[in-house]
Amino acid sequence: MSVVSKSFVALVLGLSLAACAHAGPTVSLAEGPRAYTGSEYGDVMDRWTRTHSLVRLPTVDDRLTVTATYESWDFRWSYVMRYARDYRLSQDERQSMLDKWLLETKTSHKFQLALYGNLPPRMTDLTRPNCAWVVRLVDDQGNETPPTRIEQQLRPTAIDRAYFPYLSVWRQIFHVDFPRTKADGSPTVAPNAKWVGLAFYGAYGQDELRWALTPEGAADTGRRAVMNETVQVPVPR
Repeated sequence: MSVVSKSFVALVLGLSLAACAHAGPTVSLAEGPRAYTGSEYGDVMDRWTRTHSLVRLPTVDDRLTVTATYESWDFRWSYVMRYARDYRLSQDERQSMLDKWLLETKTSHKFQLALYGNLPPRMTDLTRPNCAWVVRLVDDQGNETPPTRIEQQLRPTAIDRAYFPYLSVWRQIFHVDFPRTKADGSPTVAPNAKWVGLAFYGAYGQDELRWALTPEGAADTGRRAVMNETVQVPVPR
């Protein structure tokens, strides 16, 4: 294959990978009751998970590959239903877990992510001040917000491996939180935002994962019906 042909193939591959950053089903940040059962968790997890690779052309050098799950209200409701089914929680235990997990989404946009690349792990450790990358919460309205917490998880637990199949010992795992409001009280994700994303910036390039959003407050494809088994929605504190 000629050098020109190789460059063309690499370019097409790069453009295809870039398009994947914006792919994926539309999701809703609307709150309220969901009708999920434990068996639906896999579909919900897939809907809230994005993967993208930052590839350097023309050598097709994988600088950064990130898979991230946005732990939204909708996602966490489904997670709790799966966990309650698997571990045979009582209704009171399930309600207590649901209250706690949903309440955490009132103050933070929470993400779990796993990454790898051809850089040494110490250079891609997001908890280090001299990391090759910084991560920001962004939206299409120009908002850009640094995290309030980045916590590295050294290895996935048995539950993690079952509920987040992309986690492995070959990837660095992080829990990243962003505030829901800025210092002036305005939201970090605009109510009229068409998408919200995670942006990675650094000397080796820029990468972005996006979640396309339905209008704020819109119903989430039929999932707002009250569950068959009674679950109370926690009152915001």
